[in-house]
Amino acid sequence: MELVSIEEIRDAASRIKGAAVRTPLLRQTWAPLWLKPESLQEIGAFKVRGAYNAIAALDDERRTRGVVAFSSGNHAQAVAYSAKRFGIPAVIIVPDVAPRSKVEATKALGAEVVEVPIDRQQSTALAVAEERALTFIPPYDHRDVIAGQGTVGLEIAEDLPDADVVLVPLSGGGLASGVGTAIKALLPGAKVIGVEPELAADTAESLRAGERIEWPNHLRARTIADGLRAQPSDLTFAHLQEVLDDVVTVTDDEIRAAVRTLAHRARLIAEPSGATATAAFLSHRDELPGGKVVSVVSGGNLDPATLAGILSD
Repeated sequence: MELVSIEEIRDAASRIKGAAVRTPLLRQTWAPLWLKPESLQEIGAFKVRGAYNAIAALDDERRTRGVVAFSSGNHAQAVAYSAKRFGIPAVIIVPDVAPRSKVEATKALGAEVVEVPIDRQQSTALAVAEERALTFIPPYDHRDVIAGQGTVGLEIAEDLPDADVVLVPLSGGGLASGVGTAIKALLPGAKVIGVEPELAADTAESLRAGERIEWPNHLRARTIADGLRAQPSDLTFAHLQEVLDDVVTVTDDEIRAAVRTLAHRARLIAEPSGATATAAFLSHRDELPGGKVVSVVSGGNLDPATLAGILSD
């Protein structure tokens, strides 16, 4: 299987310039830690990079017809936001149990939202794509999406060329695939370590076994990190096997503690999924290589009640 190249990631960086924020790398005074706050993106998460790149890479005819995606969270808003910038139609399939705040945020970006039972999201999106001649934009199983997410790693390498370790959250694997590809191409001496909730640690088990091992939805749904409940595709798993040096798993309590630390010490609002990589540094530092550590804070979209509950623990 042909993997995404650093050239594809550089092309993506050119396409997304002006549409995605080039987030800073924030050095912390309380630890040898640098934070990459993708929570500062206009939609609050890194997903805009991959969605925008995938839409920008379409030819004019296909792009003009519009796009369709399925998601209840950050990918939904990323596709809606990107489509709005291009002035094209977007249909987003969301589960009928999705939080109303996320549904309304997607609608506010101009997308048509279709609510279906959670197990019918992908099939409905593919059916709508065929019926309306729209282009399907998957959340991670796509070369242009991976390349777009890889621009996070490109920026890390440019801003901290002597980084020793890069921590990146694991779920469907698009972000880790892209970041890992960029870091290995530009900083070959740096270690790329995926971080996964132990309640959804299918990727850690799969990498140890050398093949994809699927966990049922009800197991992966247990973690508070709701953005890290997906499983890698064949495409992303092939990348992860190539670019990850290790995987660290963290508990939900460790994730909550990282949310609190990021809020109090770094003054960053991170959703549990966005705080997961930092949880590895805070709670498993002895398992990590030494040196300068970068943690990707992948997103900051969580409702006020959830944030208040975590901060008051």
